Amino acid sequence: RPPPPAAPAYESREFVVYFPFDQYVLTTEAQAVVQQAADYAKGGGATRIVVTGHTDTSGSDAYNRRLSERRAKAVADGLVGMGVNATALAVDWKGESAPAVATGDGVK
Repeated sequence: RPPPPAAPAYESREFVVYFPFDQYVLTTEAQAVVQQAADYAKGGGATRIVVTGHTDTSGSDAYNRRLSERRAKAVADGLVGMGVNATALAVDWKGESAPAVATGDGVK
């Protein structure tokens, strides 16, 4: 008699959500990525999910800090709305101080 199939291995995984320039509302494409992340988190019983918002270097630092906060919170709210336990979420934002992709100043 063969052994039962092994349960799928859940490991730390990164999901990247993109936003249109100067926006923080989840697009249809972004919602699909958030859904994939939510399904993965729930399937693996995730106990810690880190959401980090970024922006580009166009605009002021203070403005970009606020925009990256709104982006991170939009993703976190989306995850919770899809059944992820809010207590597992750690939400952070970087503004333009740590862009997801390094660029010169003022680059969209």
